[in-house]
Amino acid sequence: MSMRAVLLMLVMMVCAGAACAASPAQIILVSEDWDQYTEADGSGLAWDVLRKVFEPAGVKVVAQTAPYSRAIGLVKRAEADAWVGSYKAENADNLYPRWHFDVDHIYALGLADGPVPSAENIGSYRLAWVRGYDYARYLPNVGNGREVQRREGILPMLEHHRVDFYIDALTEVDYVLGHAAEPQRFRRTHIAELPLYLAFADTNDARQLLELFDRRMAELVRSGELKPIFQRWQQPYPFTANSQPQ
Repeated sequence: MSMRAVLLMLVMMVCAGAACAASPAQIILVSEDWDQYTEADGSGLAWDVLRKVFEPAGVKVVAQTAPYSRAIGLVKRAEADAWVGSYKAENADNLYPRWHFDVDHIYALGLADGPVPSAENIGSYRLAWVRGYDYARYLPNVGNGREVQRREGILPMLEHHRVDFYIDALTEVDYVLGHAAEPQRFRRTHIAELPLYLAFADTNDARQLLELFDRRMAELVRSGELKPIFQRWQQPYPFTANSQPQ
């Protein structure tokens, strides 16, 4: 048997197994509609970052929009490959990459004439956050908060002293504050920085996409190619050339 025939036979044997399964041509990513971050029309900082990660590697990003808790369910049922904006190990049903793609700047929104919270004492106050955002797991000494369905009712809750602070990422806090008739009545206070991840489905395709994501993020962080995207959206750049996975 010629060497060429032997090589052909070996290729056929390998391709009979999973190793020769075709790499995914697209990744279905689902996210809540976050202003200037993951908007329903496909615009936003996170969508731009994730397209930069996957599309030069030949994987088309298919962006879908769903409420946060529904996005988690779609990935759990393998109807999407990953959901956007998870905190590390937030859900036991998902697979997590080594690399984060951004950092959430977590703020407390309260009345301007009220107390000033800190990372150390935030757990001593009555807190509220949107349903599905379990900040009790990620902030020190925080117990159960009051979960709300929509952000539209936050300002009246603060004004009528039903809660002391509303906890959310800076962009969402600013969205809420932007609807205040008298924004000077409120104050926002930084309390934490939380890395943001893609949370992948437990499928063969998603595992391949997770490995690709980690490879590409390592390359892009070292090269600094993501920095112009953050600059374009006027957001802080969360990496340095020496950044490591968290």
